[in-house]
Amino acid sequence: MHFYRQLTPISALTFDLDDTLYDNRPVIVRAEQAMFDWLTQILPSRIMIDKTVWSSLKSQLAMLDPMLKHDVSLWRYETIKIGLMQLGFRLSEAEILAQQGLDTVLAVRNQVDVPAETHRVLKQLSAHFPLVGLTNGNVDAEKIGLAPYFVEVFQAGKDGLAKPEADLFNLAVNTLNLPAATILHVGDHVITDVKGAKQHGFQACWFNDQQKLIQQQSKALILPDVEITQLAQLLEIVGLEN
Repeated sequence: MHFYRQLTPISALTFDLDDTLYDNRPVIVRAEQAMFDWLTQILPSRIMIDKTVWSSLKSQLAMLDPMLKHDVSLWRYETIKIGLMQLGFRLSEAEILAQQGLDTVLAVRNQVDVPAETHRVLKQLSAHFPLVGLTNGNVDAEKIGLAPYFVEVFQAGKDGLAKPEADLFNLAVNTLNLPAATILHVGDHVITDVKGAKQHGFQACWFNDQQKLIQQQSKALILPDVEITQLAQLLEIVGLEN
């Protein structure tokens, strides 16, 4: 644990979900594979699936419509729909199949192994502080067993623009009815979480379980208030453990 600034009294905490409360990387790998397995089943055998082509299409769509990055579910839906249309499917057919593809991905996306330590820490914190989840992803907090710890979970796309934009942070402030300066935001990303929190008046805790050096993070233009390597260190920060 490393302090860059002295923390002021904390009345509530907000949390990023992916890669903060659990390791999301293997989940995304499985979800991507599920999409390509599904495509293999619905496409004629003569059509070879090139993953790089689909990845390139996804990037191209984001360049044409940057707002797609604020809603990862819609971004995937549009990628599948346009990709199928490029392969000759009619619009109406592509729309139906794109929803099926998205549903397939989301089913795997919500198969998350949340560590027991995360449950322990959130249970203790939620008994003393109101907690709010702020995610740029499309995981369902209810389905992965985290919803009971949170007063509310706000999701980019459905609830507003993605972090580091103000939307989700403002929703947290309004929900908690507390000054932003009394809220500690916890997240793993130096831009969406640390920069976003600090820009909108929150205190920021950088969750760094990958042993990264902040000095080597070229995008880290704003220092967090505190850096932790284990979620349980939050209990010490808020005075619940020595």
